[in-house]
Amino acid sequence: METIAPLWLWLVFVAFVIAALFVDFAVLKKQGSHEVGVREALWWSLAWVMLSLVFNALFWWAVKDVSGSAAMANEKALEFLTGYLIEKSLAVDNIFVFLLIFTYFAVPPAFQKRVLMIGIIGAIVLRTVMILVGAWLLDQFHWILYVFGAFLILTGVKMWWAADQEESLDDNPALKLLRKVLPVSKHYDGERFWTVENGKKIATPLLMVIALVAMTDVIFAVDSIPAIFAITKDPFIVLTSNVFAILGLRAMFFLLQAAASRFHLLNYGLAVILVFIGTKMMIIDLYKIPVAVSLGVVLGILAITMVWSSKTAPNT
Repeated sequence: METIAPLWLWLVFVAFVIAALFVDFAVLKKQGSHEVGVREALWWSLAWVMLSLVFNALFWWAVKDVSGSAAMANEKALEFLTGYLIEKSLAVDNIFVFLLIFTYFAVPPAFQKRVLMIGIIGAIVLRTVMILVGAWLLDQFHWILYVFGAFLILTGVKMWWAADQEESLDDNPALKLLRKVLPVSKHYDGERFWTVENGKKIATPLLMVIALVAMTDVIFAVDSIPAIFAITKDPFIVLTSNVFAILGLRAMFFLLQAAASRFHLLNYGLAVILVFIGTKMMIIDLYKIPVAVSLGVVLGILAITMVWSSKTAPNT
C-alpha cells in the first residue's frame, strides 16, 4: 500500500479529525436540546467544506515538498477533491435513509443530533478498517478492481430502478431481526437507550434507531468505498477524502432535511455517477479516464440533477 503522503501529514490528519470531533461534541453539548435550524446547518456545512479545502491545500504543499513537482501535487490534490466530491454526493443518499429512519421511529428533533454523532464516529472507524483492507486487497489482487466496478454498475442500475419507489422500513430484515432479539418499548425515555417497564430492562426506540443507522453505515460503506478506488489507489487519499466527507454529515443532514423535496430526483444522478465510476474501473487497463474529466462528469451530473429537481419539484 504505497502512498505519497509523509508520516507527519498522517499525524496532522489524525489531529484534524480529533479536533473536528471535539468541536462537534462541544457544540452538541452546548446546544443541549436545541434544534438545528437551516441557517445554522448551512454555516456549519460551509465550515466543514472549508476545512476540507484547507486540508487539501496542505496536502498539495506536502506532495510538492516530497516530490519536488507541482504537476504531481496538482494531480494528487485533484484526486482528493474528486474523491471528496463523490463521497459527499453519495453521503446525500445516506442522509435520505437517515431521514426515513427518523421519520419511521418519530425521533424527536432534539434527539437526532446524538444519533448522528454516534453514526459519524462509527462510520469513520468502519471505513478506516474497510479502506485499509481494500487497499491491501487491490495491491495483492488487481482483478478485484473489476469486481468493484461490476458491483458499482449493478448498484447504480438498481438505484435508478428504485428511484421512484416509495421507501419503507416495514419489510426491512434488519429491523425484523432487531425486534426479535430485543424487546422494545413503545415510548422514548429521553435520550436513554434502555428503560425499565414492569420491572424489566428493555430497549428504547432510540437504541433501534442507533442500530439501524450503524447497519446503514455498513451498507453505504460497501457502496461508496469502491467508488473512490476508481479515482486513486493511494490509501491516504481514499481515507482522508472519505473521512472529510463524513465529518460534515451531521450539519448536512439538517440542511437537506429542510430541502429534501427540492432534490427528489437526486437518486437518478447518483445512479448515473455510480455507473460511470463502475465503468471507469472496468476499462482502467484499456483506458484510464483523467481525474479532471471524472471531476467534470461528476459535477455536471450533479448540476443537471439539481436543476432538473428544482424545475420538477412537487411544491413548485
